[in-house]
This record gives sequence, C-alpha cells and structure tokens, in this order.
Amino acid sequence: MVRTKALLIAVATILAVGSAGIWFLIPEKQAAQERRAKFFGSKEYPTSGGEKMKVEW
Repeated sequence: MVRTKALLIAVATILAVGSAGIWFLIPEKQAAQERRAKFFGSKEYPTSGGEKMKVEW
C-alpha cells in the first residue's frame, strides 16, 4: 500500500515537472523565431549581409 502510494506520487511529480518544462519551452521557441526574423529581415526578400539581394536575369 505504501509502495503504491509512493509510486503514484513519483509519477504525478514527473508529469507536473514535464508539463511545466513544456510550457516554458513553447514561449521561448516563439521568441527565438521572432528574434531570428528580426535579425535576418522579412522572409519575402532573401538577404545577403543585411541587404536585399537584387534579382538579375
């Protein structure tokens, strides 16, 4: 009985820590994507050295 109770507490703790970690990672991933978009510019124009590349035909 005591062993089962301890096992359930351990499982609940692992799940709680895991879900909290996921909630911390999701906003960080979005923030990293925003920083990357700001650094490299908009996705409409490929950049080279921070300048828009000219298309030559």
